[in-house]
Amino acid sequence: MSKESIQEVVQKSLEEYFNDLGEQQASNIYDMVVMTVEKPILQVVMTRADGNQSHAAQMLGINRNTLRKKLQEHGLL
Repeated sequence: MSKESIQEVVQKSLEEYFNDLGEQQASNIYDMVVMTVEKPILQVVMTRADGNQSHAAQMLGINRNTLRKKLQEHGLL
């Protein structure tokens, strides 16, 4: 799957989300999307890195301490 395909999936999902909301007011969309996609990203990268947090952090382009914090936030530690 290409970067463009992922963007298309996110866009389609957000459009469906807004359609489902109807006239209701949307809020905290950014946080909702980030939290929704962050956990599976972390799970897949940690699997690809064979559980090696330093390698996973490098793959993600983030600091290892930041990775640990995110793993804890999502209950993955």
